[in-house]
Amino acid sequence: MTQLPGLLDTEAIRKDFPILDRVLHDGKKLVYLDNAATSQTPRQVLDVLNEYYEQHNANVHRGVHVLAEEATELYEGARDKVAAFVNAPSRNEVIFTKNASESLNLVANMLGWADEPYRVDADTEIVITEMEHHSNIVPWQLLAQRTGAKLKWFGLTDDGRLDLSRIDEVITPKTKIVSFVLVSNILGTFNPVEAIVRRAQEVGALVLVDASQAAPHMALDVQALQADFVAFTGHKMCGPTGIGVLWGRQELLEDLPPFLGGGEMIETVSMSSSTYAPAPHKFEAGTPPIAQAVGLGAAVDYLSSIGMDKIAAHEHALTEYAIRRLHDVPDLRIIGPTTAEERGAAISFTLGDIHPHDVGQVLDEQGIAVRVGHHCARPVCLRYGIPATTRASFYLYSTPAEVDALVDGLEHVRNFFG
Repeated sequence: MTQLPGLLDTEAIRKDFPILDRVLHDGKKLVYLDNAATSQTPRQVLDVLNEYYEQHNANVHRGVHVLAEEATELYEGARDKVAAFVNAPSRNEVIFTKNASESLNLVANMLGWADEPYRVDADTEIVITEMEHHSNIVPWQLLAQRTGAKLKWFGLTDDGRLDLSRIDEVITPKTKIVSFVLVSNILGTFNPVEAIVRRAQEVGALVLVDASQAAPHMALDVQALQADFVAFTGHKMCGPTGIGVLWGRQELLEDLPPFLGGGEMIETVSMSSSTYAPAPHKFEAGTPPIAQAVGLGAAVDYLSSIGMDKIAAHEHALTEYAIRRLHDVPDLRIIGPTTAEERGAAISFTLGDIHPHDVGQVLDEQGIAVRVGHHCARPVCLRYGIPATTRASFYLYSTPAEVDALVDGLEHVRNFFG
């Protein structure tokens, strides 16, 4: 077995994840390398979810009976855990959504309806990047279409990084919001947050960071980022699906209008008008994803018990090893940074003229689960002149043996297609 410095005790960790013991077709053991899409869920989170539904299931905030009070305590306790996990100054800055996409849409809609100085209108600009997930492109396109605002973006260099050579021309005094990904889901690139935030602050623009591919893999400190909003999702960080997070600065959440109307987000309602509850409830209309939030809290406990710095070190070592092994595969081209420095644990590649969908299908026959397609980042594929990529992505339970299985599987793909 290959030994690498900095690796976690994956033998012990993998015992927490029942699905990793699955045996697939023809007796092939599951090799799960699709963590950038969805991570697996440990027993510790599954147990908390089961206990919630078996012992505490009720609606939150509005009831005075025992179950309602227990459910409320668990739900709000999850908010406390998430706030501590990202070093938020206040628990009231943590808004639960159903995923990162909803978090991003929430901010876009708030700015479209806001009063000055936050309002996006025909005299203002929105800035994104060419490497964004569609969830951080389409909401801004919709806002620009609705308001007449100008949508601008940073392009990409040939090595998969943001081209900031014209940053003063892209982010101008007309810019209202700069929204960009911290770690690319397709390229793996770590983006230069400090430089972008500094320029945005110079012109008085707000900053939204999509941390969906960062929060599961490294220590995330929203105060150190100096952004105004940070979005991420639970299902990529050992939590359940159906739960996301938007962190926002308290003063902004107080000033900005709600995105959805309904129960719980109100203070008073009459037939002629309504007033709104303080944040975070102002932005959580209706029955929230209660069990999912509780599960996310359990996932935060699980990751924190291992240590985010240790998880980051494990993934760095594994990514470095994977890049080295993949360089030995004939005709394989990594799309994005080709060293493990300043990149995450998702590696996208092409394999000669073999279509990624064919690569993925043959790998699946070997029990190897990867993601194929444009990964909701089609502009990146267009930029590099490729129809799609194959993406292998690692997490805290991934092993060098799984990297070796991937490389062996790719050799089988090459032989299969001659």
